[in-house]
Amino acid sequence: MDTRQLKTLVAIASYRTFAKAAEVVGLTPSAVSQQIQALESELSVKIFERRSRPPSLTAEGYQVLELAKEILHLEENAITSLKGQKIAGTIRIGTVRTSALNLLPQAVVVMHDRYPALKINLRVGFSSSMIADVAAGRLDAAVVAEHVSLPPQLKWSPFLHEPLWIIAPETVTERDSIHLLGSYPFVRFTTNVPLANLIDTEISRLGVVTLDVAEIDTIGAIVSCVRQGLGVSVVPHTAIQSPEAAALVKLPFGSPQITRRIGIVERLNAPRGEVINRLHALLARLCGEYGVAKE
Repeated sequence: MDTRQLKTLVAIASYRTFAKAAEVVGLTPSAVSQQIQALESELSVKIFERRSRPPSLTAEGYQVLELAKEILHLEENAITSLKGQKIAGTIRIGTVRTSALNLLPQAVVVMHDRYPALKINLRVGFSSSMIADVAAGRLDAAVVAEHVSLPPQLKWSPFLHEPLWIIAPETVTERDSIHLLGSYPFVRFTTNVPLANLIDTEISRLGVVTLDVAEIDTIGAIVSCVRQGLGVSVVPHTAIQSPEAAALVKLPFGSPQITRRIGIVERLNAPRGEVINRLHALLARLCGEYGVAKE
């Protein structure tokens, strides 16, 4: 098994046909077929079901594909490190939808501009799966909210410590937060992430019974609904920084005001540690007054 075979396998999986993969890797279709046959013979598995058109991966084939991607990623990082090109190669970053809203995409764009030789692959998922993927090496790092515990081989560094706010349409004149939450239609943030649990826990502690009018699983959609007058809600500070949100009524949520922390989780002695450090510093700067420098 060599990396040429693995690159061919990844190309076939990406482009769905042996012929297109052959163009991408610079081989003839027959040479591509020979490479896959040799790989199958060496591993004693059937990678493709050739009776289907286009050929489809078998269950074993999917396992080999994931292994191939991991080996190629390690090879790329090793070559980059040996050449001294620390801000080059590929870095794989995970994030949950609610973690940093538009902060991470902004940072990715800036990193691309600063380091043209660096390729960033961004994956969105649940925090538990992101943490597991970092621990297993399938991701280099992930942007997640603060967790009670992490596997011992991981570390978490916050870059954002922000307050939560009750938001209401600009026509609302009520300024008592408890009365506002209990007397107006409430747009609930409903999803299995720490932020939703944090909000629900504090509402319960305050003894408020909300008048739920909608359950929504994205913060951006909640802000839009409140702007349109559907009801009131609770969101993090970063969610209301756009010009469109400037007119919203904003009151501190909780007593004392509740805050949340977002950070980057990575492996101890991560091979792409320098890139992750620079990404962390950039994210902290983009967070403005609520940014947290890495210790």
